[in-house]
This record gives sequence, structure tokens and C-alpha cells, in this order.
Amino acid sequence: MGKLVLGLWVVFVLGVFSKCIVGFEHFNVTELRFESLYGVSAASAASNPLVVDLTLIQGAAAQGAVCLDGTLPGYHLDRGSGSGENSWLIQLEGGGWCNNRRSCVYRKTTRRGSSNYMEKQIPFTGILSNKAEENPDFFNWNRVKLRYCDGASFAGDGEDKAAKLEFKGQRIWSAAMEELMSRGMHNANQALLSGCSAGGLASILHCDEFRDLFPGSTKVKCLSDAGLFLDAADVSGGHTLRKFFGGVVSLQCFFPENLIANIKTPLFILNAAYDSWQVQESLAPASADPSGYWRDCKMDHAQCTEAQVQFLQGFRNHMLNAVKGFSTSEQNGLFINSCFAHCQTERQDTWFADDSPLIGTKGIALGVGDWYFDRADIKAIDCPYPCDKTCHNLVFK
Repeated sequence: MGKLVLGLWVVFVLGVFSKCIVGFEHFNVTELRFESLYGVSAASAASNPLVVDLTLIQGAAAQGAVCLDGTLPGYHLDRGSGSGENSWLIQLEGGGWCNNRRSCVYRKTTRRGSSNYMEKQIPFTGILSNKAEENPDFFNWNRVKLRYCDGASFAGDGEDKAAKLEFKGQRIWSAAMEELMSRGMHNANQALLSGCSAGGLASILHCDEFRDLFPGSTKVKCLSDAGLFLDAADVSGGHTLRKFFGGVVSLQCFFPENLIANIKTPLFILNAAYDSWQVQESLAPASADPSGYWRDCKMDHAQCTEAQVQFLQGFRNHMLNAVKGFSTSEQNGLFINSCFAHCQTERQDTWFADDSPLIGTKGIALGVGDWYFDRADIKAIDCPYPCDKTCHNLVFK
């Protein structure tokens, strides 16, 4: 029954999601400077990350699988080798959403809505790195970054002819999977679907579809990084995120906390307990904090008052309650650290480095690897702030 409910939900979402999804254009962690996104700086540039070319999906237009502005979608692929020759990692790019004609028309002028503006090359770091010392379990896999240009987490199938907007996220997903299967993914003996932020939500939405691409003998799992968006009360007592998501479909179905229990494929949830995107845009947006009482706290957690910290502990408790049932399944994995962060798989410093965040003695990369390869049961939940001194907390200028 659960699978049927999820199936009906996904079918419904594909028709309306793109026109109703939220749009937080002014704050996207994935839009930060290169150093912030990839966890490298001029001082550490000697690590010399692999740079991978953009490939446009030439047959996509014939399937109606196009970006918001009608241009071709694209991806970056670095081929696997040796023991990883037939293993595939797909990383779904994040980058917010657009929720109305105005924000989607604006998005057409950015790399989040048009391949005309996408970088022709991007560095592969973190979970995409090709170096064993930076990515011990997946470095020699076929690693793919699927670019995000539909504005709705790869879920939508509609259009706005008057505004010349194409909402074709589901078709982009299908065209990309078809292309990758033709490029060798059909031979995969191992596969992992991952994603960060809006891509993390997409990895949940498409997890079982991804599983269905392969025969039962293929080991298939999914990883959602910073994709657990909660229906949490904001600082004014309202529900900012619910207000934006309202009109998509029944709220009992939309939020990931209500979807994850129905996912049949093994799923790993990686999230910061004090997710910096959600703190800024869902818990304490300007609309809920007109006096600016939360301004300093949300830009730098060190500036939070004791009362504000207590409010944030309530958000953490909400998150832990949301994953309680999910975590009882042996096949699922969990890593919730008490950090003020967002997207920890793509940054090298948080994914795998000498000073990466730990829960106990376990870092993120090894936790994900232990779970994927069934080396250990990973259900890691950090103690509450401020106990964790290993965090790489985001502070905004």
C-alpha cells in the first residue's frame, strides 16, 4: 500500500511540482564562492582537483527533455577504472527552486535554468574526487554530476508558453538515465544515486526509479545529503516552508520526512542537525523576523543567544523524530552531525580530510562507505550543540 501511495504521489507531483515549488533565490549555499562550495582555497589548491568537461545530451530535445529556457541538459562524467570500471555514482546537483513565473524567468538567465550559462568544466571534489586519499571508496568509479536546470528537483512535466518556460525535470531525469545506460551504466554491478540540497530531495524522489533501472543482481542504494527539508515552525510560530510548498499536493505527502518511510531502496540520510539553509530560509527568514532579532544568529551561530540556541535544539529534535522510524530499518543509514552546515558530500574538507567532521571516531566518507558496502550498520547521531568540536560550520559575511 505504501508503494502505491508513493507512486500516486510522484505521478501527481510530476504534473504540478514545477509550478508550485518554492523559490529561495537570494540564498543558495550551492551558489557560494568556489572555496566555500568545494572546500578548497588558494592555500590548498595544490590538491589540484580533477576538472571534468560538460557533455550536453544531444537527443534530449526530441524527448522534450530541456532546461527552463529550452536548452539541452547536461552532465559531467569521469570514467571509472580497475575495480570500479562497472560501478556508477550519480550525483544530482542542487541549487534551490523557482516557484512562480517571475522567479523561473529569472532563473533562465542562470546556470540553474539554462545550459548556456553552465560552466563548461567543473572540479570533481569530495564524493566525486578521483583520488583514493580524498575519496577512498568511490574514487575509481564512473562518477557523474548531473546538472540541475529545471527548477524543481528533476520532477515536473509542464510548460508556460506565454513566459517561454519549460518545466521538464522528469524528462531530463529520464533522458539522462537513458544516455548513461547507453554509455555503460547498464553493465553496472554497483550503483549509488546521490544528491545535495534540492538534489538531495531529488535523490529521495527518484530513488526507487533508479533501482528499477537495474537487474536485481545489481547493488543499488541512494544517498540524500542536506535533502531533509522539515515542516518546522519558524521563529514567528508560522510555517514558512509549508506556505511555500502549499498548493503542491497534500502536505502529508510532500515533505521528505513523510516520504522516506515509503522508499523501498536502501537510503542514507546525511544532514546537519542545524542545517544552515533551513535556519536561514525556513526557520528565521526576514518575513518571520521583521525586527531582525535573528539576523546575527543565523549568519553566525556563535552570535546566538541562549534562547535562540534552545529554539534550534527544538529543530534538531524535530529532525531526530522525523528519522526515528526510518532508522529502524537495517538497510538504511544515518549520519546527523550537530553542525551549522549544508551539503557535506561535495566539499572536500567535510567529505574526507585530516580534519573532517566526526561523530565519535567516524567521518562522513567512511560512514557512507561502511553503509554502502555493508561493512557496518551506520546510525550515527551526534550529541547536541555545542559538543561537537570537529564541525566545519558555515559563517556568512
